[in-house]
Amino acid sequence: MHHLSTRIAAWCLALIVGGAVFVSGADSLRFSTVVIDAGHGGKDGGSVWNGLVEKKLCLDVARRVEKALKARGLKTVMTRRTDTFVELSQRARIANRVPSSVFVSIHFNGSRKTIISGGEVYYRSTRGKWLASALSRSVKSRVAGGTRGIFYAGFKVLCETQMPAVLVECGYISNKREALRCADPAHRQKLADAIVSGLLAVRRKE
Repeated sequence: MHHLSTRIAAWCLALIVGGAVFVSGADSLRFSTVVIDAGHGGKDGGSVWNGLVEKKLCLDVARRVEKALKARGLKTVMTRRTDTFVELSQRARIANRVPSSVFVSIHFNGSRKTIISGGEVYYRSTRGKWLASALSRSVKSRVAGGTRGIFYAGFKVLCETQMPAVLVECGYISNKREALRCADPAHRQKLADAIVSGLLAVRRKE
């Protein structure tokens, strides 16, 4: 996904203590299922930089997130499991059929300004903002390269989903140093673990 020149910064409501992420009870969410959306796919490769193709990285991290969530007893739904093209509206429709859920769309970024690096988390709704805050803090505390923060955005998958939803940019593959990290499976596992940690931090059990 290409870098946006205009963004609206938002306050992060989560706190980090000893490497763990905590959120206040008022900002917690009830959900039993995570809808995991691996960005792009099929004919839509996404960003291509430094020998990396975004759609492949997205699916790899999404699978890792799914595995880690299932190991912790949460249910998951994937919008795609293979290198297939899924329309953005169809991704939202898949998510909207899932009760008691949150939606996490996974991407990697690219920009002609190749000096830019770091993860980003986008939200649309108030509850999406709570989720974005927790995920951003978790990535910042656990992953090399950290995060640039959380941002309000009108991405289609955020506008058309009815549950708390976020879009996570896991890093800029246009930045050579960050591309090297993203090419490493161990780094992608850390990204997945950070996403899972943020989800668990904001979750209030039903």
